[in-house]
Amino acid sequence: MRGDGDGWAESPDGSRQWGLFGAAGLLLRAPLTGGGSAVLLHHRAAWTHQGGTWALPGGARDSHETSVHAAVREAEEEAGIAPGSIRVRGSRVTATAPSGWTYTTVIADAADQLRTRGNAESQDLVWVPEDEVEDRPLHPGFAAAWPTLRATPTLIDLDGIADMGAVAAALPRTLDLVGHGFLWLHSHGDRTGRTARIGAPESHAEQSDLAGNVLFLTLDQVLS
Repeated sequence: MRGDGDGWAESPDGSRQWGLFGAAGLLLRAPLTGGGSAVLLHHRAAWTHQGGTWALPGGARDSHETSVHAAVREAEEEAGIAPGSIRVRGSRVTATAPSGWTYTTVIADAADQLRTRGNAESQDLVWVPEDEVEDRPLHPGFAAAWPTLRATPTLIDLDGIADMGAVAAALPRTLDLVGHGFLWLHSHGDRTGRTARIGAPESHAEQSDLAGNVLFLTLDQVLS
């Protein structure tokens, strides 16, 4: 039932967290001109919990919803982001409480920096360059989770790929290396960060690059 998750979950230690069935938020990325990524941040209205801080669009999960459904719905309600304009890439449980409450951050990306439309819970909605996120006064929960969520800019090497056009058309995007963080893939523009090559390393010299700035990916990983 819509709205049945609204309320405070109470833990034995006396702490309270918003969302009777847990909560979820959407970390949405889009490309910056010249390379790199921007993250959509939500400036919370003063009257809300932790008002005045910056965080992700998000809120309580209803009983019938998955975390993905809740995060995408909240992004539409709080930021005007149409579900069909984004693609979900992964998720992480980024906070827990003794009551069993969890907060799940759902990671998604868009082809460009979408126009936004706030509601009463928003002072502002801003696309912020990824390396400038920490410059703002962040919601404490988001600040604690951010180091595990930020993406490494990664230049994708398409040399030797027969259908380079199809691969390049799918970039840039977020790649979830489960257990190893996130990459932001691009094929042009800013060349800082790591380089990703498609295909297994062919020599010991290439294998040694895995410990440095070269990452080998399969084509399926890139196009998933």
